[in-house]
Amino acid sequence: MKKIWNFFNTLNEFVYICDLETDELIYMNDKTLKTYGLESREEMQGKKCYEILHKNSTRCKNCINNKLKKGEFVESKHYNPRVKKYLLTKDTIVEYKDKLYRLNISIDVSEQEEYNKAVRQYENLESTVNKAIRTAMEADNPDKAIDIVLEYLGKTLNGERTYVFEKNENNCDDNTYEWVAQGVTPSIEMLQNVPPEVCENWYNSFEAGNPIVIEDIEDIKDVNYQQYETLKIQNIHSIVVVPLMYEGRVIGFYGVDNPPIHQIDYVRNMLEITGYFIVSQIQTRNLIRELHDMSYRDQLTKIGNRHAMRKYVKDMNKSRSIGVVYCDITGLKRVNDNEGHAAGDILIKKCCDFFSNFYKDYGVFRIGGDELVALCSCIDKNEFEKRKIRFIEAAKEQKIPLAMGFSWHDMSSDDLGEILHEAEMAMYADKAAFYKASGIERRK
Repeated sequence: MKKIWNFFNTLNEFVYICDLETDELIYMNDKTLKTYGLESREEMQGKKCYEILHKNSTRCKNCINNKLKKGEFVESKHYNPRVKKYLLTKDTIVEYKDKLYRLNISIDVSEQEEYNKAVRQYENLESTVNKAIRTAMEADNPDKAIDIVLEYLGKTLNGERTYVFEKNENNCDDNTYEWVAQGVTPSIEMLQNVPPEVCENWYNSFEAGNPIVIEDIEDIKDVNYQQYETLKIQNIHSIVVVPLMYEGRVIGFYGVDNPPIHQIDYVRNMLEITGYFIVSQIQTRNLIRELHDMSYRDQLTKIGNRHAMRKYVKDMNKSRSIGVVYCDITGLKRVNDNEGHAAGDILIKKCCDFFSNFYKDYGVFRIGGDELVALCSCIDKNEFEKRKIRFIEAAKEQKIPLAMGFSWHDMSSDDLGEILHEAEMAMYADKAAFYKASGIERRK
């Protein structure tokens, strides 16, 4: 959880997490601690959320715990007399190590002086932006909220296309969100992993605090021909692009294609103001992805865990075939005892990488310390057997210490527990044969 705590501490929003059943606080980020007058997290240990946040002795009458669901946010806006602030709150349920917790993210909406100074330039700018954001905040997830804002901006600003680009791990740009007007061809699929040199001069301007405003792309033809060609192929003749900033660094940009020339200044101001909301939604989206990853991925091997396996089973086509591969990492306890748990972790990751490479097009899961399962939904029996043979041979060649069991049924609607048990028993038989042949003492 340390990575998540560190992420929360970078947020300018208030964040706390409490046990859903007992209301006991288990985490508050630095901003929340300071705002509620706490010197350290030790001061909140053993305290209920209502004791710290509202100075109540019993659970709040309007507590929304029973309305919360995993993967969905419940939003509300209220005045908290404890800190004398109006807060826009988003609450959801997260699961960690089979326990349920309430995650609360609150934004201070009491003071918007910076926002108000910017929107005074135009009479109707404030109401326009507020309407767009208000509509977007009704969405049940950040992706939808961003899509709504892009559509609203595109229609309000009379543009042909609005979009968001984000830097990826290769330092290239990905078009992650897009709205297009009727009759305009979408470009999002062709604008993935855009080389950094294409927008290099834009980022130089962004770092200096300047947006990009091009009233006629013919003006850049001789200056940056590669960028000119990229825009020309999309039928762009004018463009306004502003940076997306987070913690003082540029994380991407968003903009409007072909807005009316006489509204260029209005368009720039609208984008600059609404950009704060776009960044906020991107950060919330990233947080949700982190939490989802923690809930559904084994943190050591990065393959699915038991929760991911349950979801895979739920989504399977029950009328089609199912193949099960059940494996156990043999000799893991001996490695842990003789070489240490770090060596054991290396062995686990090695086996999981090997396992995943063979069955990555299906569901691959680590369901125990040394137990791995692949669920091959809709696999043909002949293909299952061929892959099984290749899997066994490759494991022998690469000396991957796996005991294996296999099971195939033509209907997933059969008792999946029995199908898994069948593969598990075959694995145990293979495991027993391994220990008998090797002379290694079985773990107790």
